[in-house]
Amino acid sequence: MNSIIEKEKKLNEALLELKNLDLSSPDLKNNIDNLNSQKTQLEIEKSQLEDKYKSLLEEHSNLEKKLQEIKDKEKLEEKKQTEFSDKIDELNQETDTLLEEIDKWQM
Repeated sequence: MNSIIEKEKKLNEALLELKNLDLSSPDLKNNIDNLNSQKTQLEIEKSQLEDKYKSLLEEHSNLEKKLQEIKDKEKLEEKKQTEFSDKIDELNQETDTLLEEIDKWQM
């Protein structure tokens, strides 16, 4: 992003130079053409960088969404795992209770 700002400064400097030029000099035609081509190139680069920046922002947003989905799935799996463990513990307790009852009846 810093590069865009620097290029924009250069473009503004070039425009300022164009405004301050005395157009009666013969070499100025070449300088003006050169500055115009630099300006055009800088504008193209600026546009490309802005497009790339927007694309990166979109990609970042998509990755954040995917990461959040993964975290949500992890939480859900963790919850399921806990519930499953609780159910196993319950079943173990019931089994122990039943075994105790069976032992009592057998005596």
